[in-house]
Amino acid sequence: MTQLFRLTATMVCLWLLLSGLFKAQLLILGALSVALVVWLANRMRVLEHRGQPVFFRFLHILEYWGWLLRQIFLSNVDVTRRVWSRELDIKPTLRRVTATPDTELGRVIYANSITLTPGTTTINFTPSDEILVHALHEDTLTELERGEMAAHVRDVEPHLHFRRDR
Repeated sequence: MTQLFRLTATMVCLWLLLSGLFKAQLLILGALSVALVVWLANRMRVLEHRGQPVFFRFLHILEYWGWLLRQIFLSNVDVTRRVWSRELDIKPTLRRVTATPDTELGRVIYANSITLTPGTTTINFTPSDEILVHALHEDTLTELERGEMAAHVRDVEPHLHFRRDR
């Protein structure tokens, strides 16, 4: 029941923040859409993952979004500099990077964060818990291998009673 309340509160807040419209008709439609999504999520048992509730540490998410936005900006500047330079300082590279977050959801967030950062694209997951990444320059992959992004994702992940087997 707590998970349903959390999901409902999160959906309502998100809907209000994203829509920014407070007319009666839109509020009613928003309430109906939130109710439908919560009902479907409950019916599909989306809120449970291996018997554990799925939730994130809210303050860590805000910190992560700020960090990720900064990384996206810095990567944009780097890609622009590389592409516009006279020497065309690019060296496309394809390499496997270890996906170190503890949960499946954390690994998906990690892979999506890699793709959101300009100059890198996640290709796929390998059976050995690695992520195949294409980068515009190998320096970017070296930064990924240092693990700063993975550490930020691990801070956001829910700390559940189980850990994946390593």
